[in-house]
Amino acid sequence: MLRQSLMALSRSEQVKNTIEAVPGTSGIVARFVAGDSTAHAVRASADLAGRGLRISLDHLGEDTVDREQADASVRAYLELFDALVDAGLAASAEASVKLSAVGQALGPDGGRIALDNARRICQAALDAGTTVTLDMEDHTTTDSTLAVLAELRQDFSQTGAVVQAYLRRTVADCAGLATGGSRVRLCKGAYDEPAGVAFQDKAEVDTSYVRCLKVLMAGDGYPMVATHDPRLIEIAGVLAQKHGRAPGDFEYQMLYGIRPTEQERLAGEGHTVRVYVPYGQQWYGYLMRRLAERPANVLFFARSLLTRG
Repeated sequence: MLRQSLMALSRSEQVKNTIEAVPGTSGIVARFVAGDSTAHAVRASADLAGRGLRISLDHLGEDTVDREQADASVRAYLELFDALVDAGLAASAEASVKLSAVGQALGPDGGRIALDNARRICQAALDAGTTVTLDMEDHTTTDSTLAVLAELRQDFSQTGAVVQAYLRRTVADCAGLATGGSRVRLCKGAYDEPAGVAFQDKAEVDTSYVRCLKVLMAGDGYPMVATHDPRLIEIAGVLAQKHGRAPGDFEYQMLYGIRPTEQERLAGEGHTVRVYVPYGQQWYGYLMRRLAERPANVLFFARSLLTRG
């Protein structure tokens, strides 16, 4: 119920304006979002890279409603790659791209627009010496996102995929994606989905996550284990060892601002750890999904608002 309420609030401009009006909100948001600009993103990346971590940068913006917005998102990524090269960080940082931010929802031609824009971003990433992972969004876009991914991989084979364990279809998707050279990020999922397509109970989602993880670890691709759950992290390590995967043959991924000590612990043990770093002005929807995922985040945010307010 809490999760559904928070997901509904993520679409409320009134609640967003109320939160922004509370003194000190910007400092709280900075716990989860690197900042508004490319410069902020690069600064956060340099700090993380200096601690032995890798980075996946997400320029926040989704559900783009016009072509101008989509083009602006593309320009933001091109600017990001130039800045990463200038800072010597391109080898440590990739980009995460939501197709809805680059035109996927722009009517009948949305798929083609998103594909063309994603190609521009992938080419810029390749020129910079890095790569792209296509973020997954709500279940209505899963098929179109995987179709764009298949097209992109013909020219940009390192383009990463994301699958969400709470969707009932995901085990089958993992089997199709766990091929040689394929990079696949497995996360739990952060959208409010109907019971017909997604598991609703936490235990069921966790069980699905492990089933998907088994498929990815047994496959020929490169699993990217996106979780903060200590038990799932431990299971991932056991499965990796079972299938002969050494550190570097898979990676852990966590969100910016969540469990930083654990991130550094795993990196210190020789594992590749990538931190998902969002930046940009469209932070509100992202923040609300993070609160919906973990009750501890809700308590942190509320306590911070009360303290700073």
